[in-house]
Amino acid sequence: MGRISDNSDNSDTVFSGAESETVIALIPHPSTPSAGLQIHVQARRRDGVVSLEYRVTGPVAAVRLPDPAARVRTDGLWRTTCFEAFAGRKAGYAEYNLSPSGAWAAYGFEGYREGMQPLEQAAPMIVMRQTAETVVLTADVTLPADADGRIGLTAVIETLDGAISYWALAHPAEKPDFHHPDSFILILPETCA
Repeated sequence: MGRISDNSDNSDTVFSGAESETVIALIPHPSTPSAGLQIHVQARRRDGVVSLEYRVTGPVAAVRLPDPAARVRTDGLWRTTCFEAFAGRKAGYAEYNLSPSGAWAAYGFEGYREGMQPLEQAAPMIVMRQTAETVVLTADVTLPADADGRIGLTAVIETLDGAISYWALAHPAEKPDFHHPDSFILILPETCA
């Protein structure tokens, strides 16, 4: 079983639980509203794949969810409710956008917001479930071969009134910035099979 850390004061380091499975709370950026929501992510890395389960709880009826769509690569998913992951690499990093609609995107960057290119990989399987109190998105993303184990987990949540909140493991900048290297604070070692 993993461990939960709310990391609310950004002083704790994020750590892995048994079997390199981690459950961690995302925190909203101080400049954006939480709308009474909470987000936890369960993550595990095995055979070059990170398995993610994002769980949003609270007044989820107020969350704007995109309509179901084909499982295709799509740019601009972050403009509404979207779950994201970042993976550090020996040079640069990778970004994954996972929409509750089923659409997805993956990008490679050579440096901080520089040299963005589509990251070639198979479409991740995205499963979305919703109840009156919970929205759950699960996905497996394939890491680049040179992934170094540093992970950033993030979410963009839009509510029906148009308010947007930005959630991450840490917010090292004055404005929301998921690409900031100091937000890749989860160290997720490879799990043995």
